Amino acid sequence: MTIGERIRKMRKEKRYSIMDIRDLTGLSKSTISEVENDKSNPTTETLQKIAKALGVSVDTFFKEETDQDEAPALPIEFTTPQKAMEFILKQPAIMGFGGFDVNKLGDEEIVEFANELLRQLELLSYKYKK
Repeated sequence: MTIGERIRKMRKEKRYSIMDIRDLTGLSKSTISEVENDKSNPTTETLQKIAKALGVSVDTFFKEETDQDEAPALPIEFTTPQKAMEFILKQPAIMGFGGFDVNKLGDEEIVEFANELLRQLELLSYKYKK
C-alpha cells in the first residue's frame, strides 16, 4: 500500500472528507487529492499537517499493515517475570550478542533486565527520531 493509499484509508476510517482535511491542515484540496492519488511526493511539512489532522504520527504512513497489527506498543515497564522473559526472548539481537544465560537469572533479575532494555530502547529512539 502506498503512502497516498494509507492516508486515504485513514481519512475514510475517520469519516473525514478531503474538505475536512483541507480545513484542518490549510492545504489545498488539490494538494491533498494529489497526495492520496500518488500524483505528487508530499513534503515532510505536508505529511506532518495531514498526520496531525488524522491524529497519528507521520511514521504511521510508512508502516505496513502487518507492522501495525503485529507490533503493539512497548509497555512502559514490566511487572511480571513471564512478560519480561517473553520480551527478552523475542529480541534475537539481544539474545545473540548478550553473552549471558537468561536461564541463570532469577525472576527479579529478569524483570530488571527487561525494564533496562526498555529504557535503553527509549534512549536510542530519541537519538534517531527525526
